[in-house]
Amino acid sequence: MPDLFGIDHPTLSTPHLDRLVAYCTDLLGAGLAFERAATPTAPRIAVIDVGGNGPLMIVETATAPSTDPDPLGRAGRGLRAGTYAQPCALRERLLNAGRPVGRIETPPTQ
Repeated sequence: MPDLFGIDHPTLSTPHLDRLVAYCTDLLGAGLAFERAATPTAPRIAVIDVGGNGPLMIVETATAPSTDPDPLGRAGRGLRAGTYAQPCALRERLLNAGRPVGRIETPPTQ
């Protein structure tokens, strides 16, 4: 994902690790940085390089996570990009692929 400064190391869980990795790499253009097979004491994981210094970790689980788009109540998701045009272009790619996506919100100037 060119020019993305980071996502601040969030972790996602999914029972479909391969599908989510493909979504991130094929549709979003991120790179697969690391993948570890499950062990008797640890789940299978993948680490996605989204640019900058904020990797995305994905953990494979036996059950599906909550389908609520924001189970914490407006916790949001944050992408740090160089320009406003970059998340706008990503949003358009997601919409064109038929994916649900909300509007882009920018934080107030600090």
